[in-house]
Amino acid sequence: MRILVLTASGEPLNSIRPEAEMFIGWHRSGEEVTVMSAADNVYMPMWKAAGLNCIDAEPQGKFDLSMIRRLRGMFQEERFDVVYVLNNKAISCAAWAAIGCKVLLVAYRGQTGNIRWFDPSCYLTLLHPRVDAVLCVANAVRDELRRQMRRPQRVVTLYKGHDPQWYRQDPADLQALGIPKDAFVLGCAANLRPRKGVPQLLEALQTLTDLEDLHVLLIGRGMEAASFEQGLSPRVHALGFRTDAPELLSACTATVLPALKREGLPKTVIESMVAGVPVLVTDSGGNAELIEHEVSGLVVAPGDVPALAAGIRRLHQERERLPEMGNAARQRIASTFHVKDSIEQSLRFFRDWLDQA
Repeated sequence: MRILVLTASGEPLNSIRPEAEMFIGWHRSGEEVTVMSAADNVYMPMWKAAGLNCIDAEPQGKFDLSMIRRLRGMFQEERFDVVYVLNNKAISCAAWAAIGCKVLLVAYRGQTGNIRWFDPSCYLTLLHPRVDAVLCVANAVRDELRRQMRRPQRVVTLYKGHDPQWYRQDPADLQALGIPKDAFVLGCAANLRPRKGVPQLLEALQTLTDLEDLHVLLIGRGMEAASFEQGLSPRVHALGFRTDAPELLSACTATVLPALKREGLPKTVIESMVAGVPVLVTDSGGNAELIEHEVSGLVVAPGDVPALAAGIRRLHQERERLPEMGNAARQRIASTFHVKDSIEQSLRFFRDWLDQA
């Protein structure tokens, strides 16, 4: 197959690594892969070294006429069998360019929310009639999107694949933060956005003041804001953005993601699981597909503060079980969310579709 990938350059390094490695996997499987992205994409050198064709260009908007003309010329020449697009600008430009052309146009969807059949703007992207199929990062994403589609059978799940070796790092020294060696440390890594549920987490922590050895790490942009820190216990450490977030998470006793909505397969949850750290998540998006309740972590309802507090207390009380849960979490990523599987499954999907065309 001849596959063209349109991706963006501005994503954080680790967040796009599963896709970047999947494209290399396609190439190593014998497919002809071309990646179109800006030259400053952090993965351009790796793609070139692996032998992929690389084009320095990316859409500047949903109606980038020069990009649409360029893509249309490629499609009319039938230079590609499959076009895989990963963001709204790329979806829109590729969809307009592909009208009347013989090419399989497949879009990626990484989170729930913001797609509604009655919203005209959505017909420029995922609901565009020229989009042939959508690969969703989780069943929760798939199921929600299917409810908005006229052709729901064209929306399928492809779990984003990982390799545990990507996340191998030595745990951070938490004593440097003033945390006792034997403390129960709960980590939460998320940017301070309403949908991440951090206020609900803080409310839950107010009911857990009797857990005197409980320390909490709040990692992410906005967490360190002065107004945010007001009234927090000295055992709640608002660290803000940290480049060593994976190392900090791997040093925690457990981690938590109290998201309210719009989750896919959160990277911070996966990093914790690979490090063998059990996770408490809310049943938002694909969270509950990552975590097996009471096996590799705990799952509670989004926005349920008492349940969130009870989950933290339970992890604290059952501390002796946490290594077993952490090991189950590590094994789950290796067995169910491995990059080798996503490479094989995506290529099988492309081939089956082209065979039926």
